[in-house]
Amino acid sequence: MQDIGPGEQALQTPRAAGLAGIVFALLLAAAIVLIRLAIPQGADAVTARAFTDSARRGAVRAALDLVPFAGIFFLWFVGAVRAHVGNAEDKFLATVFLGSGLVFTATMFGAAAAAWAVIATQQPSGSAPGLSTWNFGRHFAYTLMTGYAMRMAAVFAGSLSVLGHRLGVLPRWLTVLGFLTSLTLLFVVPNIPWSELVFPAWSLLLSAYILVVNDRRRQAVTVG
Repeated sequence: MQDIGPGEQALQTPRAAGLAGIVFALLLAAAIVLIRLAIPQGADAVTARAFTDSARRGAVRAALDLVPFAGIFFLWFVGAVRAHVGNAEDKFLATVFLGSGLVFTATMFGAAAAAWAVIATQQPSGSAPGLSTWNFGRHFAYTLMTGYAMRMAAVFAGSLSVLGHRLGVLPRWLTVLGFLTSLTLLFVVPNIPWSELVFPAWSLLLSAYILVVNDRRRQAVTVG
């Protein structure tokens, strides 16, 4: 195997991080928008009428189809951002950052699987499942996503912002946005619809920043 120096690692990996993060942000935002359009007020708004409405059901299915791909790109994003931070990373914060990212992915997948389970219980005639199954499934999926996945996303954004600030690899405005995103995900998301879009929006800004910065570095190396 050919040895790759630190300079080459810094030029190659961050671009992949930016691209993966952008794709993740767009996929997650699309899934959230589709879910919110189909179910504007969350789990309590999911009635038998909404369940049997073909347009709403199609929007939910499309959103759930996007979730696995969003998770895959998010994992690439996490790995590449860690490579961008490099060996100087704070091991405590890096562990929290990595762990929260993995738990976020797992809980997001769990919420999507629970939602699919509710849809799968639909009868061939298009009628809704039994009331107890219906209530359990819809509230389980909604709580897992808004109560757990989004709060792990808050830890992810907060720990990365602290890490980026300490090492100087992120600008002040981006770390401030990261802290605000973390607070929003912790305290606002369960109560205000659409507020969960702050996470893909922050991820998109972070990814775009990484792309721009490392394109400049690449150009500087080429000129030099």
